[in-house]
Amino acid sequence: MEQQLFIYNTLTRKKELFKPLNAPLVGMYVCGPTLYSDVHIGNCRTFTSFDVMYRYLLHIGYKVRYVRNITDVGHLVDEVAGEGEDRIARQARLKQLEPMEIVQRYAFGFREVMALLNLLPPSIEPTASGHIPEQIEMTQKIIDKGFAYEKDGNVYFDVEKFAKSNNYGILSGRNLDDQMNNTRELDGQEEKKGRLDFALWKKAKPEHIMRWNSPWGTGFPGWHIECSAMSQKYLGDTFDIHGGGMDLIPTHHTNEIAQSVGCCDAAPVNYWIHTNMLTLNGQKMSRSLGNVFLPVELFSGMKLAADSPSATPSQAKLDGKHPLFEKAYDPMVVRFFMMQTHYSSTLDFSNDALQAAEKGYNRLAESMKKVSSLSPSAQSTSDIKKLRQQCYEAMNDDFNTPILLSNLFEAARIVNSVYDGKETLTAADIEAVKKLFSDFVVDVLGLKAEAENSGKQMEVLDKVVHMVLDMRAEAKQKKDFAASDAIRDKLIAAGVAIKDTKEGSTWNLQ
Repeated sequence: MEQQLFIYNTLTRKKELFKPLNAPLVGMYVCGPTLYSDVHIGNCRTFTSFDVMYRYLLHIGYKVRYVRNITDVGHLVDEVAGEGEDRIARQARLKQLEPMEIVQRYAFGFREVMALLNLLPPSIEPTASGHIPEQIEMTQKIIDKGFAYEKDGNVYFDVEKFAKSNNYGILSGRNLDDQMNNTRELDGQEEKKGRLDFALWKKAKPEHIMRWNSPWGTGFPGWHIECSAMSQKYLGDTFDIHGGGMDLIPTHHTNEIAQSVGCCDAAPVNYWIHTNMLTLNGQKMSRSLGNVFLPVELFSGMKLAADSPSATPSQAKLDGKHPLFEKAYDPMVVRFFMMQTHYSSTLDFSNDALQAAEKGYNRLAESMKKVSSLSPSAQSTSDIKKLRQQCYEAMNDDFNTPILLSNLFEAARIVNSVYDGKETLTAADIEAVKKLFSDFVVDVLGLKAEAENSGKQMEVLDKVVHMVLDMRAEAKQKKDFAASDAIRDKLIAAGVAIKDTKEGSTWNLQ
């Protein structure tokens, strides 16, 4: 590979040169959603970030097997302790539906949101319920290795025994004593040997709908074992990249590593990548503060009807309507907004930030449209080749999308300057700019050249402005220069720049 990509590895806490196990093949696993409710905006940020990584790996020539799972069983209400009711089963009980009806309903909405954000589908999208035999087999292997035990139909991972010969907190950086001190005692868990022990298999109570036969009786798998089993099945005992939100580090990903090492005697992943959290107007999002919102409450263009069999309640009622936002935004604007912040940094939503992102996105899209109308010159006043290399340097530095965007806006500035006759580009460099936009804006960042709703608005605006320009031209013909100048001045005041040429007048947004 020509490009040297450096990735910040949570495991080692430093940037490392990316060296795949079997280049040009790359294995990447990302923890997907638990489909008991609508996908939330935090999920969108995580999956969009990994979509950009996936796209860039493909762009620089790797053949990526991207696995993103769907959790449809085993994720309990108390995910840290692994106790309580299954989240999907609980929703099914409350709505008087079958659990798989709940999964199907929210899977439809999840995939619609991912499509609106222009995410590429993963290579494989396995479900936990579809891989029960693999989870049972892995659990049995861990028992055989001496790192798990069965008690009354439940199978638990023995954390303290594992920690005697392995670093249980290698990913989180926390030692065992700290984790023990920060874990509360729970009633009804006397069957566990240790406070940190977690369930690989749970005995199903009589009322539990989702259950399977196993060597330990009728039950269902724990939450953590599904990702270890499915990643091993599709990517091998050790693979290249595992990702997810940073909230998964202390428990879910820590336990994934322990399970996989306990089963296979090998570290499962070489590069762990984690996205940061979201805030709203500087505050952490939480239901208690009332500042949690869903994509359907932010996006314009959600088209699920209330009577759609797959429509969730929120999708049926809302279309970009939320009291915390002044307006709805095209999903491409939201995607662009997310790219303005590095995936490892906190992303803060606010009205001002989204409005600024909308203006920036439209400015970039407008520049992309102008490239085809540029007139070539004998020489260039800008080094497009250098600019292209700077774009690669940004992405090779741990997928640094904010720096990439700054370089793309420099390309947009050059285009506008050439369009206005202030700079020049050769025909070859004009083609190079086209390819720069195509490669990095469309292919890597996954931004459509024009947001759907913004495009429609621009079409309407174009017709209106041209109608006004025709009125101005008519005033000129009648030698009513006062009216002609007044029209021009009002357009400029409204943010519309006018350029008079021999062929007529053209316009663009200032």
